[in-house]
Amino acid sequence: MAGLYYEEFEIGMEFNHALTRTVTETDNLMFCAMTHNPQPLHLDEEFSKGTEFGQRIVNSLFTLGLVIGVSVDDTTLGTTFGNLGMNEVRFQNPVFHGDTLRSVTRVKEMRESKSRPNGGLVVFEHFGYNQRDEEVAYCTRTAFMMKKLA
Repeated sequence: MAGLYYEEFEIGMEFNHALTRTVTETDNLMFCAMTHNPQPLHLDEEFSKGTEFGQRIVNSLFTLGLVIGVSVDDTTLGTTFGNLGMNEVRFQNPVFHGDTLRSVTRVKEMRESKSRPNGGLVVFEHFGYNQRDEEVAYCTRTAFMMKKLA
């Protein structure tokens, strides 16, 4: 397992994830199709030319999923019971086809579980940046993490 256990995290710990990803038109089209999202801003080039962006933008939930997904190997792979929630979600800049995204994760808060002594809660801050170092996604995510077996 590559993920860390609850005791291995510290508040303020930061992960600059090595894995980056260039977002393609196919990524955006497939995600919209799989989630039944017909928004023309994601799918219709002619419609999108008339918007403030001048072109299609990538579905924001794909962007968020990618930013968080990239973090899994370094943080929670095989060591989490599950996600408990995501908050403070924001998208400051759009993602376009061809943008390359990178992710940074910071440990914001931690506390031991009151109901389950074998786990603890870790609140992660996830940041997504494009190749111009513009923030494209942010959220906090609470994960219920396993403790090491004694």
